[in-house]
Amino acid sequence: MQRKRLYLILIGFIIIVIGLNVFWLIKFKQSPVKAGMMPNTSSQITNNKEKQRILNIPPVLKPDSTDANNVYYTLRAQTGMTQLVSGEKTKTYGYNGPFLGPTIRVERGQNIHIHTQNRLKQATSFHWHGAILDDSSDGGPHQTVAAGQNKLISFKVNQPAATLWYHPHAVGSTASQVYNGLAGFLLVDDQNSRQLKLPRNYGKDDFPIVVQDRSFDKNNQLDYKKIVSSNGTLGNTLLINGTQNPYIETTTKYVRLRLLNGSNAREYTFKLDDRSSFYQISTDGGFLKKPVQENKITLAPGERAEIVVDLGHYSQGSQVKLKSADSNILTMKVKNNHDGETKLPRQLTNLQTVTKSGQKVTQNIALSDMGHMVSINNRQFSMNRIDLKVKQNTTQVWKIRNKNNMMGEIHPFHIHGVQFRLLSINNNASPSNMHGWKDTIMTRPGNQYKILIKFTQTGVFMYHCHNLEHEEAGMMGQIRVVP
Repeated sequence: MQRKRLYLILIGFIIIVIGLNVFWLIKFKQSPVKAGMMPNTSSQITNNKEKQRILNIPPVLKPDSTDANNVYYTLRAQTGMTQLVSGEKTKTYGYNGPFLGPTIRVERGQNIHIHTQNRLKQATSFHWHGAILDDSSDGGPHQTVAAGQNKLISFKVNQPAATLWYHPHAVGSTASQVYNGLAGFLLVDDQNSRQLKLPRNYGKDDFPIVVQDRSFDKNNQLDYKKIVSSNGTLGNTLLINGTQNPYIETTTKYVRLRLLNGSNAREYTFKLDDRSSFYQISTDGGFLKKPVQENKITLAPGERAEIVVDLGHYSQGSQVKLKSADSNILTMKVKNNHDGETKLPRQLTNLQTVTKSGQKVTQNIALSDMGHMVSINNRQFSMNRIDLKVKQNTTQVWKIRNKNNMMGEIHPFHIHGVQFRLLSINNNASPSNMHGWKDTIMTRPGNQYKILIKFTQTGVFMYHCHNLEHEEAGMMGQIRVVP
């Protein structure tokens, strides 16, 4: 009798799981994110054999005007045509141009005013990923700009030097708009970064590097609707700053690479082809306390890291390749390796040490994926629901757990409007190259992560998985910070 009861319970559970999957299959067929139990068939990087091209360097956006501590910019989301691969040009989205966007450089203490313009045929928003600002300027789902409309965004830069970025964040179209080209760098400078003896000659020894995977149809078009997968859209072609198989010619001993994983869902493990080490100098939100020597580094979608490669021991004419798996990310052709800085700083910033001991967990966050249904704390996103509340200037410890569910996927966890510190992974101290400020952290199935956060800005902010298809499928919540 007991065995029969257990059998019936098991059958009932299986029926529930099948029913949930059928429900979400129907839901995804009605939404911008389509179903697909496994990643799309173009999941492997196979189209990486184009001839080498000089790396495209995003131009630095020039201010419209400046006065005292105020700087004014115009940033326009638009459509265009771009030569991404050989043959026919590709229909793309971009900021102030056909594909991707210009690099915006700001200084700590400046008041920034950006006239945003939407020249797309659909709503968009302008989200400043990693920026510490109030919700009216954050550019989340509540701050969309309708097609053909404009919006002025103003904020004060009040955080240390860092490599941030900007991208859209409108519900239902974030993934497709990023896939089609909407992304750009937002670089913060401060007094410390200007004084450090690091490579900082933009486009000469200091390079922004956004890595994205895309797939093209037979007409060289980015047909997102045909390739989209609810588990995360993966492409078969790597684009680096929109360039396939890029190279740079180097003339300095040290080369600084500001790495950004701008893909919808793919993670990358970066390493040099000869297995030489490099130095990591920053995480998402700013400098590490000191350079950390590594021979590889893994970034999930949304994460950034700055690394410095020492080319001093290579002979002129050498080609040093940054790779991920078997794919070339960037070839550095050594023309000269004597110019620029000759020694890295021993200390980069005064970064307070944080430890896991004595830190009481304030909030538990459970990330789940069951077939097509993804959720945070068993809830899916609603624009009309506040999931968490916290008082301004409160410091909390969050325990983020990636539940080892049916799909067993990574979930890059991002929080808007803050930078946090990683306390531990599975109750063990975090690795030294992750001791800096973070706003996005890769969580792996079955693992738990404790982070220390201080909420300094008021308003409603998102927290979500930065696998963009998961985000759009409902893996997002809202926290209200009140005075």
